[in-house]
Amino acid sequence: MTIKQALISVSDKSGIIELSQQLIQCGITILSTGGTAKLLQEAGIAVTEVSDYTGFPEMLDGRVKTLHPKIHAGILARNDLAEHQTALDKAAIPNIELVIVNLYPFRQTIAKLDCSLDDAVENIDIGGPTMVRAAAKNYSKVTIVTDPQDYPLLLEELKSHHGSVSPAMRFKFAQKAFTHTASYDSAISNYLTALDANFQHKDFPDSLNLNFNIAQHLRYGENPHQKAAFYRDEAIPPGSLANYKQLQGKELSYNNIADTDAAWECVKTFDSPACVIVKHANPCGIAIAENTLRAYQLAFATDPTSAFGGIIAFNRTVDQDTAEAVLKQFVEVIIAPEITQEAQQLLLQKNNIRVLILPLQHGYHRYDLKRIGGGLLVQTPDTKNISVSNLNIVTQLKPTPQQLDDLLFAWRVAKFVKSNTIVFCKNGQTLGIGAGQMSRVDSARIASIKAQQAGLDLKGSAVASDAFFPFRDGLDVVVQAGATAVIQPGGSIRDNEVIAAADEQGVSMVFTGIRHFRH
Repeated sequence: MTIKQALISVSDKSGIIELSQQLIQCGITILSTGGTAKLLQEAGIAVTEVSDYTGFPEMLDGRVKTLHPKIHAGILARNDLAEHQTALDKAAIPNIELVIVNLYPFRQTIAKLDCSLDDAVENIDIGGPTMVRAAAKNYSKVTIVTDPQDYPLLLEELKSHHGSVSPAMRFKFAQKAFTHTASYDSAISNYLTALDANFQHKDFPDSLNLNFNIAQHLRYGENPHQKAAFYRDEAIPPGSLANYKQLQGKELSYNNIADTDAAWECVKTFDSPACVIVKHANPCGIAIAENTLRAYQLAFATDPTSAFGGIIAFNRTVDQDTAEAVLKQFVEVIIAPEITQEAQQLLLQKNNIRVLILPLQHGYHRYDLKRIGGGLLVQTPDTKNISVSNLNIVTQLKPTPQQLDDLLFAWRVAKFVKSNTIVFCKNGQTLGIGAGQMSRVDSARIASIKAQQAGLDLKGSAVASDAFFPFRDGLDVVVQAGATAVIQPGGSIRDNEVIAAADEQGVSMVFTGIRHFRH
């Protein structure tokens, strides 16, 4: 069906002048509304305002302009039903074969810190979603375009199909249109149901609507018998893994993506040049140093065996020297804010290594989500970091300035290790990591064994425990291994017993008052 008439009403006006000029050249007449019509007229484009077209002026400050039978009948009439065309002819209503609409900027409005409820409500579009849904419902006749990025595709279709759009592309545009309105309504619902009776914001909305768009079909999930796909959030926080750019290597797998996210979120938290090596969602080596090469060497030294086939994340540019060092081991993924040209050339020697770059920014999702049978667990993200001023020294022996640095480093590492967690650290390097055990004592023993296997001396090290020591036995294990300073949340009914044990053994201990369980 040749397109003769288009209706254009857009909030996001990027590219709309250029598109309209091309539509005119294709012999398509243009209807438009309000600010869009004014913009096109000022650009010298022939356009008919909707109020002139319907014979009914806009009213209620523009709230009512397109809600008119001459608009919606022209969009909704089916070309395969003779009675529809007869009704249009009787009412002298022309067909509208192309609708180009995007909606009021609701998300952008509520993102403003000073946004009031009145501002938010005023940016709830009514006529726009109605036109979009009408056109998408009638995709067999009408082409609906909601995304400015699709304008080139629309023009390509018009040129290759002699002024019309193929049925397959009309259906694709309709799919995107329904997704557009569903996402829009979800944002409104999330916002409004997160207000209490006094119009104050609650922590969680009564109804949580999620919107994700497919980014990649994966070969399989955690295991080959599971199917999998990767979806991107519609609102991606700055610096999130979903924004990665892949420079080389095989397609990322399900496990690659999960482990790379764990490594990237961890390495982002350090201010100094840092390297994080992750294997099966747990860090097996973390270090900070004067440069990426030294940070990598120290991180790798923590557990060379586990680092085999791991994910390596840096928070600084990877240079040639660092790339040369990394190439000596088997690695699945390297991610960094940038890779120098010299380093890229070296890494091409092993072109199966997945090399990703991503700007180092510190945005966070509003919620962390975990699917359970028949429901969803929702929490705010664990973004809590502490400083020396937050520490409560509970032992007779006070930690030295160097020990305080080691304790804070160990504490930051512990936040990213699966519970129960015990982490030995010294001089900005992890020495032994015990992760994911049912018993905290076992985590302490495993961390000590890992250090011994790597040939690392735990004498004078600092230890972090992600949650309190419920008994003194865990403390005894880490002190016997060589630790002289301990950081833990505190809060156990046996805190006094554990503090007494620390005093008895001549070690310093600090409480943070918070824990970092990670399941």
